[in-house]
Amino acid sequence: MGWLADKQTADARVGLILAGGGARAAYQVGVLKAIARMRAPLTHNPFPVICGTSAGAINATALSVYAADFQDAISRLVGVWGHFTVDQVFRSDAIGVSKSALHWLAAMMLGGLGRHNPTALFDRTPLEQLLRSYLPCERIADSIADGHLHALSVTASGYTSGQSVTFYQSAEKIEPWDRAIRVGCPAQITIEHLMASSAIPFIFQAVKINREYFGDGSMRQIAPISPALHLGADRILVIGVRSHNDAAVVREKTHGYPSMAQIAGHVLNSIFLDSMDADLERLKRINRTLELIPRKLIDDGSIKLKPVKVLEINPSRDISKIAQQHAQRLPPAVRFFLRGIGGLNSNSTSLLSYLLFDKAYCRDLIALGYADTINRRDEVLAFLDVTR
Repeated sequence: MGWLADKQTADARVGLILAGGGARAAYQVGVLKAIARMRAPLTHNPFPVICGTSAGAINATALSVYAADFQDAISRLVGVWGHFTVDQVFRSDAIGVSKSALHWLAAMMLGGLGRHNPTALFDRTPLEQLLRSYLPCERIADSIADGHLHALSVTASGYTSGQSVTFYQSAEKIEPWDRAIRVGCPAQITIEHLMASSAIPFIFQAVKINREYFGDGSMRQIAPISPALHLGADRILVIGVRSHNDAAVVREKTHGYPSMAQIAGHVLNSIFLDSMDADLERLKRINRTLELIPRKLIDDGSIKLKPVKVLEINPSRDISKIAQQHAQRLPPAVRFFLRGIGGLNSNSTSLLSYLLFDKAYCRDLIALGYADTINRRDEVLAFLDVTR
């Protein structure tokens, strides 16, 4: 029987959702590496519908560009993430960091600099150059035309409209959608969409697309699973970047005011992690409700909703604690800056976990994602309907 997803049929489309999370997205690469290992030697892309947000949008686009050879796509992702340095993502040299810090200081001391006000803490020009050299986005259309991909979506957040906008490129005409603060818009996905989707607020500069400036797609994304459903997926694999364990939250006595880094990390956790958990809970609740309805009413269309099978893979360890182990690998200028706002304290490493684009840290996350997925091999194979 082989891989059902390889048939690319409309009634059997597996959707892949890659959430945001900055450097945490290296974990996704480990999960995908394990899936590639499980299905060798077949090479076709097992995910006809791929949806990405923030750093997950970059991984999603890489899979789509190289969809003709899934093994090759994963090898490329492992090669990039496994050799990352911070200066490939944003300027981390002493001159670059000092220039940014002085720019912000001047703006605050002088009550603003008009048109020359600072727009972000770090300059991401290196990342744009990296993406343009590694991701020829024009090949997405080839992947679709050759039947290796049905649809790709990239989500960004509009600063003027306040809407969560999902840009999508698909094999067939899919009607745009318009829901509460979220819309779907057909587009030819470009590097600009990836830069916009991964523009973490305050940290990285927003990107103008058409009439509006866009920032990180995880902001205001209240229904991150929705794009995959709109694009025709009937079962969904979600790769998260937050550890879910059964341990109770320990509320320790607080001895001092939270640092700026601790607050920033808390904000980023809210942006990147909470909406996915809420949407998954909502989907599971709908599925449980549909189980109580006679199947005949669902099959004959009397009930418009249909159950959606979902599999979620999350880190088995706390990624923030892994980041803390690698904090000293940051460039000196960035480490100096983070130390100044409390970013290297043991209770403030959430912020660090998003910015630590370092090969040793990323390799640890790749290894974790790989191990977590291999440990669930039978469950993953059953979900993807694989005959071994």
